[in-house]
Amino acid sequence: MIVRSRAPLRLGLAGGGTDVSPFCDQHGGFVMNVTIDKYAYATIDDAPAGTVSFHAQDAEASETLAVADVQAHAGPLQLMKGVYLHLTDRYLGGVRPSIRVRTHSDAPPGSGLGSSSTMVVALVAAFAEYFSLPLGEYEVAQLAYRIERSDLGLSGGKQDQYAAAFGGFNFMEFYAEDHVIVNPLRIKDWICAELESSLVLYFTGVSRASAKIIDEQSRNIKEGRSDSLDAMHRLKAEATQMKEALLRGDLVRFAEVMQSGWQAKKQSASSISNPMIDEIEQLAFANGARAAKVSGAGGGGFMMFVCDPADRLRLVRALAQAGGTVYDTHFTHHGATSWKLG
Repeated sequence: MIVRSRAPLRLGLAGGGTDVSPFCDQHGGFVMNVTIDKYAYATIDDAPAGTVSFHAQDAEASETLAVADVQAHAGPLQLMKGVYLHLTDRYLGGVRPSIRVRTHSDAPPGSGLGSSSTMVVALVAAFAEYFSLPLGEYEVAQLAYRIERSDLGLSGGKQDQYAAAFGGFNFMEFYAEDHVIVNPLRIKDWICAELESSLVLYFTGVSRASAKIIDEQSRNIKEGRSDSLDAMHRLKAEATQMKEALLRGDLVRFAEVMQSGWQAKKQSASSISNPMIDEIEQLAFANGARAAKVSGAGGGGFMMFVCDPADRLRLVRALAQAGGTVYDTHFTHHGATSWKLG
């Protein structure tokens, strides 16, 4: 039997960072995001008895082990091993099946599109299909979050797992004790088309370690730094403002909120921006951009720009000269999907 799955990557539109503890535990967090037609993929099939194989194709890393020897050490295979160990302990009573797991993604780690967490969601969805586990979107997201944050000890927030599991435009609420509410938004077709035409997605070519940025942001909140805390409250409020702008189709206001949110985001931790990002942002504004932000934790990866669609080509040409890559992208309205072959 062969099982495949895919889960969509996301663009963080507003409120990113308010889904990270301790802020969301103390104050509640709001995030506005949307998934795009870039995916993380997983395939599971049978392996020789008594063995399990893991292949992270993007990292060109692979390992075949005796089923009793699997441990989730740090490295390019830790996500696969973490999912394997957690789900077999939780649902198979610790029985370790003989399977082969292969993964790849449309975006590199550190891209700012939630690629690592999305991969965990794709893996959970594939395992659920392979072992016929009746898991809904909330359960898939919650399992992915626990595996990544608790089992593997990786720093980060909660929005990526829920975005990948649910798909589409979502306004998300995050509270203490891992209580999450996902509010899917019904965005009119013309608004989606106008927003797709207005957004430019640009990969800087520089991946970054989001954990370091998130740890700095969390430390600032724990230490009670007023500038960081005020910035987080602004980010939270702007998620609500962006939701309202989207529902009304007010893309001028959308751009204003995105730019204001980016300015607030930069105040929450010093490593979120850098001279390279500032230079690209200035270039974009000189060529038609109305708003700019780094997707995800910051520091590098993908940047998003909003422009008048009539200025899109000028902006794309200017960014192409800056050494990175402009990506054509479209929104997707479906979350993680899995299927069987044979």
